[in-house]
Amino acid sequence: MNIRVGFGFDVHQLIEGRDLWLGGIRIDHSKGALGHSDADVLLHAICDALLGAANLRDIGFHFPDTGSEFKNIDSKILLSKTVELIQKEGWNIGNIDCTLVMERPKIMPYVDQMKSAIAQYAQITSDVISIKATTNEKMGFIGREEGVVAHAVALIHRS
Repeated sequence: MNIRVGFGFDVHQLIEGRDLWLGGIRIDHSKGALGHSDADVLLHAICDALLGAANLRDIGFHFPDTGSEFKNIDSKILLSKTVELIQKEGWNIGNIDCTLVMERPKIMPYVDQMKSAIAQYAQITSDVISIKATTNEKMGFIGREEGVVAHAVALIHRS
């Protein structure tokens, strides 16, 4: 079996007046992530992990923030297109492991919904998706609630 591992990272500024999308679902919060798309930092990190594992460059290469067709796009569509790209090269997803870093809101109540959304658009089962969350202990831009960070690792394989 041929296997590869990829790592993804994304960061977005948090601002008033935007919806907060994480893991494909809308989270009730006073701030949302700023970005060209819906700024779903978790899905962007997952896309980069998958693309990196398949040696297909990164999310910005395939879905540039200069492209009007990606303005305010739902990042679940980007995830779905990413999965199509890796499948076209013969890869299948083994598992995805993610960590969100932000002070608020608490993520645990949303994890099952996020896993379901990711599973649907990645064409996998939710039992191969791990989503964890931590704070930055009130330090730096994350601690000041000015931004959110996501890390993701993905294993892909060819049978």
